[in-house]
Parts: sequence; C-alpha cells; structure tokens
Amino acid sequence: MSVPILLVLEADPPPRLGALAGQVDIRYADGRRLAAELPHADALLVWDFTSDAVRRAWPGPGPRPRWVHTPSAGVDRLLCPELVASDTVLTNARGIFEEPIAEYVAGLVLAMAKDLPGTLELQRQRRWRHREGLPVAESRAVVVGAGPIGLAVARTLRALGVAVAVTGRTARPGVHGAEDLDRLLARADWVVCAAPLTHATRGMFDARRFALMQPSARFINVGRGALVVEDELVAALAGRRIAGAALDVFEHEPLGPESRLWDVPGLIVSPHMSGDTVGWRDRLGAQFVELFALWSAGKPLTNVVDKKRGYVPTHDS
Repeated sequence: MSVPILLVLEADPPPRLGALAGQVDIRYADGRRLAAELPHADALLVWDFTSDAVRRAWPGPGPRPRWVHTPSAGVDRLLCPELVASDTVLTNARGIFEEPIAEYVAGLVLAMAKDLPGTLELQRQRRWRHREGLPVAESRAVVVGAGPIGLAVARTLRALGVAVAVTGRTARPGVHGAEDLDRLLARADWVVCAAPLTHATRGMFDARRFALMQPSARFINVGRGALVVEDELVAALAGRRIAGAALDVFEHEPLGPESRLWDVPGLIVSPHMSGDTVGWRDRLGAQFVELFALWSAGKPLTNVVDKKRGYVPTHDS
C-alpha cells in the first residue's frame, strides 16, 4: 500500500517532520511549482503561511489535497471560491498563539499607559522630564473578536484589573453581539482588535469607528491588517481624535521603509510578532504531527475551519 503524499509549501527554516519518517512521502514546492504539484498531493502543509500562492494555485475540478493545514490563526490568505466549495478539510494553528498574543497586548497596554516609548526617547536624549502615567486598573477595554485569541486577551487584561467587554459575531453568555460594538467603543479606554478577516470585518475600523472612541482611547490591532483602514487611523491620530495606537499587523506586509506609518506620532509599529515566542516554529511542527496522526488514522481532526465563515467556530460564534 502506497504512503500518502504530503506537499509542503516551502519557507525557511523548514518544518521538523522527522517523526513522520516512513509514514508519508514528503515533497516540497515553492509558490511557482505549487500549482503543478497540488493535484498529486493528499495533504498540504502551508508552512509559508504568509504566501498567497495557495489561493492562486488551487485547482478547479479534478484531484486536489483532501486536507490543508496552515500553521497560522488566520486563513484569509488561503480561501478562494474553489477551496471553499471543495470537500477539502482546512485546519489552522489554534492553540499555539493565544497566550503569547495576550501577553503582547498586555505589554502594549502597560507601555502606552506608562509612556514607556516616551521614557526611552527621553533617555536617548539624556533629558530628565517627569510625567504622570495612566492607571490601568479600573480602566475599560473592548476586545473585538470572541475566538480563542480574543478571549485570552480578555483574561489577561482582567488580571491587570481592567474591566473588559468582548464582542463577537453573535451574542452569547459573556460575549456581546456585533450590534453592541459602537456603544461599547464610546466608553472604552482600550480597543483591542483580534477579529478574523472576513467579508463582514474587512475595514471595520474606519473613520466612523475611530470618531466614536474617546479622545483618550488607545487602539491595538493584533488581528489582520485589512481590518483597519490605515489612512483613516493615521488621520484619527493626527487629528487627536484618539490618543494612540499600536499595530502589529498591516494590510501589506512587510511594511516597507517608505511607509509613513513608521513616523506617525502616537503609533507603535511592530513586525507581526505578537504571537511569536522562542520555539514557536517547533510548536507548530509538533502540532501538525499530532494532527497528521489523527488524519492518517481516519479520526476527526481538531481545529477545523468553517470555510464559509473563515475561522474555527467557537460555540455559537
């Protein structure tokens, strides 16, 4: 009996898949060769999860992988009408990034509340200038996105004494529905976007939403770049309609040196690193090996994405 063919979309460093030796025929392809190799593969590991190659190369009628796994939380780079309509199962890296991202958001909240960027700049200038920081305990936050990442962010902020409201697509115990978002934004000191990118959420943070926020509010995006209309965020900061922002994700990545986002006063820019802690690639590889064991045994997979919604459903989300 022949072993299944696993196709890996290449990225450096490669995944550690030694545990699968003898169980699968592992083949590698870059974005240029992907279309030719896809019809021969039983499974696809999208190790280069920053690539749009799968969406471009996915075959129409005919042979295609029965299972696709992306070692990322978001799946918007993969989804195309042909993949959504197919019977191919899609899984993601749920369970890997939640706590690191929550820690990163907490770090940003503390940094902005205590003006750590200003302290570092004043140190660089050798200037002694006393300031007063903002209290974090008893402040209010809205976390937009009720998936595992958003819920982890909410737990971590609550541990700092922040009163947190979470919004999702639909209301459920402990989660507000999308219809409550505008009302909650008007009262929040911190607005954290951790939503998936879907047709309904693309560009959801625009001039109208920034205008609803308090002038003292800070905005943080650790979801997907296209959730934010970047020019309108810049205008909100320039017009002091909000007090500050931090972006870890961008509509176009990597952010080029010519981008004006680097120089916007009150904006913290980081290179899509909120979920990446030492050893994260090894954890992603180990997760895939565990999923492969389920798949090869014919058992139900975990982390299955609802391809029409664009994320792994959580309860009624």
